[in-house]
Amino acid sequence: MEEINKTSSGFATEKPDHIMLSINGDATKQMAITWRTDISVPSGYIEYREENTENVVRKDSENLVFKSDLDETYIHTAIACNLKPATKYFYTCGDDNNRSEEYFFTTAEENLEKFTFIAISDQQQGNFYKQDYSKINAFVKEILRKHPEVKFIVTGGDNTDCGQHVVQWNGALKGMKDIMEYRPLMMTLGNHDNRGFKDYETGEGRYYAEPAEFFNTQFKMAYPDNGPGIWKTENYSFDYGNVHVCVMGINGPDEVGEWIKDDLSGSDKTWKIGTYHFPIYYSNPAGHNFDAFPWMREGVDMCDIMLAGHEHNFSRSFPIKNDAIFAKPSQGTIHYMLSNAGGGAPGCNSQQSIFHAAFYPQEIEGRPSFALFEVDGKKMKITSYLGLGDDIEADIIDQVIIDKEKDEILPYAMPPVYLKRHPRMVFKGMLAGLGGVDAFPVKKDDIWFAPLSIVFQSVGAFVEKTEGKMTLGIYGKKVTFTEGSDIAVTDKGEEIKLDAPVFRGMRGLLYVPAFSASSIYGFRCVYVEHNNFMFWEHEDESIPLFEQP
Repeated sequence: MEEINKTSSGFATEKPDHIMLSINGDATKQMAITWRTDISVPSGYIEYREENTENVVRKDSENLVFKSDLDETYIHTAIACNLKPATKYFYTCGDDNNRSEEYFFTTAEENLEKFTFIAISDQQQGNFYKQDYSKINAFVKEILRKHPEVKFIVTGGDNTDCGQHVVQWNGALKGMKDIMEYRPLMMTLGNHDNRGFKDYETGEGRYYAEPAEFFNTQFKMAYPDNGPGIWKTENYSFDYGNVHVCVMGINGPDEVGEWIKDDLSGSDKTWKIGTYHFPIYYSNPAGHNFDAFPWMREGVDMCDIMLAGHEHNFSRSFPIKNDAIFAKPSQGTIHYMLSNAGGGAPGCNSQQSIFHAAFYPQEIEGRPSFALFEVDGKKMKITSYLGLGDDIEADIIDQVIIDKEKDEILPYAMPPVYLKRHPRMVFKGMLAGLGGVDAFPVKKDDIWFAPLSIVFQSVGAFVEKTEGKMTLGIYGKKVTFTEGSDIAVTDKGEEIKLDAPVFRGMRGLLYVPAFSASSIYGFRCVYVEHNNFMFWEHEDESIPLFEQP
C-alpha cells in the first residue's frame, strides 16, 4: 500500500490551516473562527478589526486536542463578539509565531428577511490516499463568484468518503480552502462522515462511529452546543435572519427525535429548515427510512423544508405530513433531496416516487449540482442547478417558489388523490403498476384486505399460485396463504393467525388481511386516507428478486 506522507497528505504544521467560519450564536454580533495546528502549538488567538479601522481586538481561543488515527493536533476556536450588524471585519488567527493571512467576513443584518444561501451535498471523493477535491473547490468558488450575495453554505452530509480517517478530512477541508475562511460552512453529518475501517490500508473492518468521533472533535467548538446529550455537534441548530436551521445527525434517532421537537418548538422564525443526510421520502426503489423516521417523524413534520442527500440525485416532494401528500405549503413538509455536488453518478438506481413533485436522476458523470436558496420574507425561491464544465449553471434541474403568504407553491402541481372506490397500492413509493389497475384493496368489516400477490409481482418477489393457495416470498421469508383460512404458514412451518380469513376477490385473486399479513414479513403497512392509497415499506435495502432455479 502507498505510504502516507504527512506533508503531501495535508497534515498539520505550526501554521494555522483548516481555517473555517461558522455560525455559533447571534449571527448579527458574533462569528466563530476555527483552525488547526500541530501538537506543538497548544494555544492561539484571533485578531479582528472593523473595515476601514485600525482598532484591533484580540480574543483567545479555546483549544482541544484531536487525536486521530495518524497524529495528534490542536483544534482552536475563538468567537469574535460584540460585532456590529451588517459590518465587514478582517481577521487573522494563530499564535505569536505563526499567524494566518488576513481574511474577512460580514455579519448579518438585524431583522434580516431577504438573503441568499447555498446547499451542496455528497461532495466526497473516494480515493483512500489521494483525496482530490480540486473540482469541488473550483465549483464552489465559481458559485460564489456568480453569487457574491451568498451568506453561508449548508451541506447535506458525506463531506468526506471516510470521516474516521484524518487523511479524508485533510482532503475535504482543503477542498473548501479559500471558501470557508470567508463564509460560514455549516455541515451535516453523513454516513460516510462517521465511517471508518479498522485496517484502513486493506479496507477491512468497516464500522460507523456512534457518536461521530472525528466530526465531533474537530467541530465541537465551531458549532452551537445546543444538541442532545452525547449527540451534540453532529446535531445543532442556528438562526440566520428569519430562517431557523435544524441540523440533524444520523446517530441516536430516539434522543434526536425528542430534541428536534424541542428545538423547533422554541423557534419563532418564519422558516424552519431541517437537514438530515438520509432522505425520508427517497427515490431509490430499494430504500427505506426505518433508521430514523419512526422516532423523528413528529419533529421532521414541523419543518417547512427538509434537506437531504445520500442518493446522489434530485427530488422535491409535495408537502407531506404523516405520509399524506398535499398541495399547499401550510399542509406539510417539503422534502428536498440535494443532488450530487461531487459530480459522481451512483448508477441507475433511482425513480420518481408517488411523493415527488419533481425528480431528476443525475446519472451523468462529471455534472455537479448545487441549490440556491433566495429568501424574501414569507417567500422562498429554490433553484437547483446542474453544472457542465466551467458553466456551473448550464441547466436548471428544478426551480420552485414557496409562498407562505399566498399558501402556494409555483409551479403549480397537484398531488394524486385517487378514486374512493379504487385505492392504489404503493411499495416503497412506487405504484404497483399494471396489475393494480383493476384489483385494489378493499375494506370489509373494518379490516383492510389487499391482493398482496400484485404488490409482490410488481417488485420481482416470489409468487406461486396453486388451487386455493398462494405462496409469497420476499426478503428471505416465504408464507403460504389459503382461501377461507385465517392461518398463514411460513416456510419453516410456523402457523400465524391473521386478522380474518383469506377470500377470493377481484379478478379471482386471493385477498389477505393487509396489516396482519404484512407484519409477518416485517413491513410497515399504512393506509393513507387523504390520497387513498395503501403503502408498504421495509427496512431491507436488497432487491427482492427471486433467482431462476
